[in-house]
Amino acid sequence: MTRRLPCPPAPGPLEAYAARFDDLFSTLAQRRGFREYLAGLLLPRDRNKTLTALAGSEPVAGAQHPAVQRLQFFLSESTWDHDQVNARRVALLLADPATAPHSGGVLAIDDSGDRKDGKATAHIGRQWLGRLGKTDNGIVTVTTCWADENLYYTLHAVPYTPAHHFPKGKSDPDFRTKLQIAAELARIAKTTGITFRAVAADCAYGDQDSFRRQLHAAGLPFVMALKPSHGTWAYGKDAYTPVDAARALSWTDPEHPGDWAAVERTFRDGHTETWWAADAHLGWWGPDGNVRLVVATTDPATLPAQATWYLATDLPRPGGPREADSPEPTADLQEVVRIYGIRHWIEQSYKQVKDELGWADFQVRSDTAIRRHQTLVTCAFSFCWDTWFAPPSDREPTGAPAVPPTEPTERGTKQTPPAPPGHLAQGDPRRPGLARPLDHSSTLLASLDQRTPTTRTPSPDQRRRRRPPA
Repeated sequence: MTRRLPCPPAPGPLEAYAARFDDLFSTLAQRRGFREYLAGLLLPRDRNKTLTALAGSEPVAGAQHPAVQRLQFFLSESTWDHDQVNARRVALLLADPATAPHSGGVLAIDDSGDRKDGKATAHIGRQWLGRLGKTDNGIVTVTTCWADENLYYTLHAVPYTPAHHFPKGKSDPDFRTKLQIAAELARIAKTTGITFRAVAADCAYGDQDSFRRQLHAAGLPFVMALKPSHGTWAYGKDAYTPVDAARALSWTDPEHPGDWAAVERTFRDGHTETWWAADAHLGWWGPDGNVRLVVATTDPATLPAQATWYLATDLPRPGGPREADSPEPTADLQEVVRIYGIRHWIEQSYKQVKDELGWADFQVRSDTAIRRHQTLVTCAFSFCWDTWFAPPSDREPTGAPAVPPTEPTERGTKQTPPAPPGHLAQGDPRRPGLARPLDHSSTLLASLDQRTPTTRTPSPDQRRRRRPPA
């Protein structure tokens, strides 16, 4: 057997993380490309994370630089399997007690689109792009994210392919809707060993009866939002919607809440807010039906549009007739509101992988290259959590330079200069234990959303204290 050549190490703690994937790459060039790509993604976002930027080369003019060409080949033509890399990434998250999922967490499902020009790129098409708030030419990816009140990370991501890419359009056997992709990813998460309290999604998924049926058939409980206008149970002016159901509930004032119950939401910055929640009736939906309609709001009298949730869930209420036969624990109003509140972490993860790590900055056309880029971005994000939870003794000194190899690391001529290694940032002074992916003040994990609830599950500090000794 040919001895494996040593690979130039990645800067700082990134090397220890990257080394866990080495057996998935068959050549030295692949192992080096993996390290260089991650290091480039984690560098400060001075400009878009294109291949030239990742290699530290001049835009456009530097596209033919050997370092850029190496990364281009690594992304588009090399033989490594992105599914295996993602499976290893998820396995590492599951194996670490600090990031392992638990039954109090939530499996959040969503899709996000980014604008792209042209027509030759895989998965591209004119479709709704939520990031832009309009229909435009772009690529949409369906993702699943595990989250609790303190932790969140992407599990799987699959680009949606519009019907015009298939010979028979929507009738083609290979065509899958976003709902079908999302349901399949939820089933994959369950079979992978991801534990969670329920699946959470916004109204784009909650309004779809077929999607809720798919989750129910797979034994996946859900808490999903509905549009206020969803649920027309009659025609014309007699139409009945979740808003109508909420207005039918009795309410006088906080001292005389009627059908409403107070629920307390605690946010990441420590402040609390009192919301009001109630089980409502909508057609055959009700507190004891197979699907409950839960309304949560800051003001039952006015039902403000920006602070009112209309939620559909199949979790039984405590003391109801479905409690004895349900395979899932009961969920009171406080629990239903908590579950949906955690869903918003997936929106925060989009901000970080897109605004800092360059999720949409790829300049490749093939399906394989796009999926590989997305996998590498999620690896970079997971590395940040890995470094956040690493014991202080495992962290290398800040700004430690990469150790040069002691023997030849590449066959052929030695005239091709390596890509700039890139150094990790100086760290966030607010928290010495923070991963150092960026060298400006708002680091990837320090800019957590201050309005996301943080109750019930342990904090990151508590989890770190529970880590087993090395």
